[in-house]
Amino acid sequence: MKIAFSSSGDSLESPFDSRFGRCRKFIIYDDAADSFEVVDNSQNLNAAQGAGIQSAQNVVKAGVAAVVSGHCGPKAFRALSAAGVKVYNCEFRTVKEAVQAFKSGGLKEADSADVEGHW
Repeated sequence: MKIAFSSSGDSLESPFDSRFGRCRKFIIYDDAADSFEVVDNSQNLNAAQGAGIQSAQNVVKAGVAAVVSGHCGPKAFRALSAAGVKVYNCEFRTVKEAVQAFKSGGLKEADSADVEGHW
């Protein structure tokens, strides 16, 4: 299964980004292969609107089944849910910590957005 983690950088040691739609990168972790790829999301950093929806489209296109981020707004949450992608909200220092928590089953699936739009 592929899982998208919001990140500020290009590696598992990168800081975990608490923003979904406006994170700099997504680390797409493949738990079956124990490997990852990086998807650039910088085009949404300063978007006037639509950052969450565009980011959701990016990760869905990458084939993820789940998203792990600090926060997820209502439009992004609806787009992810419509695509069958599960959302997990959490706070960690690094992407690696978030990956470990996901793999150990330590995260709770979100049932709605946890912030207002344009967060």
